[in-house]
Amino acid sequence: MPDDTFGLIGLALVGTLPVVAAGALTLRLLRNRMLRATLVILVLIPALATLTGFVAVSGLMFTDELGRVAVVLAVVTAVTVPAAVLLGQAQARRLVWEKQMLEQERAAERSRRELIAWVSHDLRTPLAGIRAMGEALADGVVDAEADIARYGRQIVRDTTRLSAMVGDLFEMAKINAGALHLHLEPIDLRELVDEVCAANEPAARRAQLTLSARQPPTRIMVAGSDQALTRVLTNLVGNAIAHTPPGGRIEITAGADDGQAWARVEDTGPGIAAGDLPRIFEAGYRGTAARSPGVGAPSGGGMGLAIAAGLLSVHSGTITATNQESGARLEIRLPQLAGRH
Repeated sequence: MPDDTFGLIGLALVGTLPVVAAGALTLRLLRNRMLRATLVILVLIPALATLTGFVAVSGLMFTDELGRVAVVLAVVTAVTVPAAVLLGQAQARRLVWEKQMLEQERAAERSRRELIAWVSHDLRTPLAGIRAMGEALADGVVDAEADIARYGRQIVRDTTRLSAMVGDLFEMAKINAGALHLHLEPIDLRELVDEVCAANEPAARRAQLTLSARQPPTRIMVAGSDQALTRVLTNLVGNAIAHTPPGGRIEITAGADDGQAWARVEDTGPGIAAGDLPRIFEAGYRGTAARSPGVGAPSGGGMGLAIAAGLLSVHSGTITATNQESGARLEIRLPQLAGRH
């Protein structure tokens, strides 16, 4: 063993640098693969480097002192490796969670800005019409009885549309704030499908569409709010009516598998653009022209699917959208009540 300091430093470097280099190479090979293995290697590098440094300085002479050092390093390693793995995994989860939360906050802020812009435009349009017709009636510009009645009907329609939009905004605000509380009770999903199909059949007929329902003979029981789930299915059917060309078909189906109840609304429209699929359940998002409402279709604030997704989240359910060979499919899934088939 050399007596001078520089000699000790040199031998220590000779003993430790290969271990550090081998560890760095191993980490590079394992990057983005196994977090646990990476953490173990990070802890082992300094312990093994210290041991090889002592061995090199001792001139490869395995003395009692070197044995004691090896025992101490083995104990330290046995304690620090599990601790490092646990702490490292916890820190990694925290970083991933913080990153996800930041991305969600940015997405929510972007959606809020878009929603404000779109809803502001949609609110101004009927308000401008109501103001113009109201001024015409007040100034006596329109005095024919038939024109007065026509203006009155249009004002009522625009007012109803505004009321629906304000109601949607209020419901979205409650959903986003977590303030929406529903009374859940056993419901046969088939009954809701029949009710929604019957209620929307006149609108489908006016749009020159065929609306039908297909369901199994056995009950499909879920725990839900009758009003909320009816709203969900109504929004899905209304979306299909708005985006299906005249002469098309819309079908509502229901069933159950793997302990889950499901309902699907399928249409023969143009489908959903690939770029729109990840965002169609965001409040205010309407998508590209390929999926924009057709002539005569109701123009809302783009909140129907977002409200449906929010109401389903309260039911511990999910909603998905996919394209088919012809048209789109929107599917909702809910936990099925056991023993109530």
